[in-house]
Amino acid sequence: MDLRELRERIYAGVLGKIIGVYMGRPVEGWRYETIRERFGEIVYYPHRAAGVPLIVADDDISGTFAFFRAMEDHGYPADLSAREIGETWLNYIIEDKTILWWGGPGRSTEHTAYLNLKNGIPAPESGSIARNGRSVAEQIGAQIFIEGFAMCYPGDPEKTAALVRKAASVSHDGLAADAACHLAALDALAFREERLETLLDEAFRFIREDRLRRLVSDVREFCAVEGDWRKVREKLDAQYGYRLYPGSCHIAPNHAMVLAALLCGGDDFQRAVSIAASAGWDTDCNAGNVGALNGIRLGLRGIDAGGDLRTEAADRLLVITSDGGEAVSDAVRETRNIVRAACRLNGWEEPAPRKRFSFDYPGSLQGFAPCPYSDGPHHGFCLAHEEGRLAVRCAGVGWGLPAEFSTPTFLEFEPASGSYLSEASPTLYETQTIRSHARLKEAVGQPVRLQMYVAFREGNVVRRAYSDAWTLEDQWKEYVWTVPSLEGGAILRMGFSVSSDARFSSTVWIGDAGWEGPPRRFAQSGVLMGSIWDLLPEKLRMWTSSAKCFSADGVHTYSIAQAEGTGLVTLGTRDWFDYTVKADLTFSLHEAAGLAMYCRGHRRYYAARFREGRRVEIVLERDGETAVLAECVFPYEQNRAYTVAFSCREWCFQLTVDGLPVLSAQDEGRVHKSGGCGFLVCVGSMLADDFAVLGE
Repeated sequence: MDLRELRERIYAGVLGKIIGVYMGRPVEGWRYETIRERFGEIVYYPHRAAGVPLIVADDDISGTFAFFRAMEDHGYPADLSAREIGETWLNYIIEDKTILWWGGPGRSTEHTAYLNLKNGIPAPESGSIARNGRSVAEQIGAQIFIEGFAMCYPGDPEKTAALVRKAASVSHDGLAADAACHLAALDALAFREERLETLLDEAFRFIREDRLRRLVSDVREFCAVEGDWRKVREKLDAQYGYRLYPGSCHIAPNHAMVLAALLCGGDDFQRAVSIAASAGWDTDCNAGNVGALNGIRLGLRGIDAGGDLRTEAADRLLVITSDGGEAVSDAVRETRNIVRAACRLNGWEEPAPRKRFSFDYPGSLQGFAPCPYSDGPHHGFCLAHEEGRLAVRCAGVGWGLPAEFSTPTFLEFEPASGSYLSEASPTLYETQTIRSHARLKEAVGQPVRLQMYVAFREGNVVRRAYSDAWTLEDQWKEYVWTVPSLEGGAILRMGFSVSSDARFSSTVWIGDAGWEGPPRRFAQSGVLMGSIWDLLPEKLRMWTSSAKCFSADGVHTYSIAQAEGTGLVTLGTRDWFDYTVKADLTFSLHEAAGLAMYCRGHRRYYAARFREGRRVEIVLERDGETAVLAECVFPYEQNRAYTVAFSCREWCFQLTVDGLPVLSAQDEGRVHKSGGCGFLVCVGSMLADDFAVLGE
């Protein structure tokens, strides 16, 4: 298998994962009988019937792609440890908010493991039977987070199973860890073997537990005898049903159902995912595992062989973590992360870097769809993928009826509109520069215009800001637009508008689009509170907070407080570098408080900290270890405002207070190369005004 095919198989695995989750998530927790009565069989996304959005926060997707960042964060080591993966959990999880089911210790396996990690019990002990007991350790969660790791060593089940066992051990043990390794071995083998029975034969040797061997053998026997998946499920329910196991969501019924869906679905991707989503038990987890394996095994041709499951999803996904600027993502971006890791671990040549939107995988749309905020109808055009570009096929576009299409750059629903909270920050900000290549596929004998635009919130209203219009040519040309100032508002979508004075029929190609680096200036100021009942106005929803208290204030712009440990409130993306973060800070009782930058999660950052009224310091924080890069005596007063600026240029950090230089430091190790920024408070409180990010 050449590298191009390998990349496409990884992309298909990522697509399969999200398609499966989207098929199963709306009916998660429903009784099998209820699903059967309501839908018969789920053959397409059931979100509308269930009254929920298609794309919402989900532990399956957030955990899969967030925990995989352990690879990048620790330098792609071949011997990545369970302890390092556990540190990744602590960095990206915000307690009671992100990624996990916060069902309580002893009930939620992941919550139990997180509390162990938080209290200094490292992985693998954090997830062990010895620490947590068998009933907790053997719930489903281990195998729902593994696909990123499972695609690191394509075709190598030994290395894959070893890596996944370490990832699983952060939270699980026993049968659950064994099932995760079994599934991971199947994923790895699927890169070089399509026949399912052969895969099951080869992966069987990676099972350590006799209980799992019996389960796998039973499922294979049931499926060989019965042709109807419902009859297979009856047998599974009798022998491996939930009522036979302790805990809320045991691995045995769910792993059995994953295998049954694969076997009963055969080489039909949609059929297998449909079975997993229709069978009850943990529908999103099971369908996600089935979709990922069959995506790898059958490739894009398998996904595209049935009904169109790709267009509505359009690659979109959310990875909800403390790194809020990375929350709004898509299958192409997450595929690139996995491909990069696979190349570095296996010594393969890495693909050249691409813009954020490059449509470099067959059929990819990267979230682009007819814009929901457009004033006109959408029947005059459609979007498709053609030869590595986004194709806008225009037939009814003319005067007064432009083709407007866009992709999300921030959350477009209430943060709590699903089972999981959604902490996130925008991916695009005012004064950032967007670059795109576009062309007409063929000349049409009349001017066809292109504009970029952004949709943003202004209070409770969504407005749009447009670039000047460019006349498209039938050859590639770069178009550049700097987003205007939006007074610190959140940009919801970035898009394009195609128009003409008369109707035309042709195709517009968008080759790529992207932006990088910090904004020239992003600022929020003034009192944002509309009333005492509105402590989290729209502009504050752009921030990702691990501080226990973050709100608007009746006198100041922000109020931040933390009862124990360190809390951060951040925004921005991982590619921000060489910038200044500035704010007016008023300190109250605190151990330490100040500004943070180059944040990659909330346990990886640099900070300028004011400590206990006596000194200031520039620190490097990495997974709970603090390195003081520079410090000095600096007596400061409580309840007095100080204008604080913290900047980095070419790895030199500078701190100024009231316009005067106070401290500087150099990080020769260049540990955190870029990232977002914001506020930091350690046990205490701080008020802030006039926050600004100033780029080059």
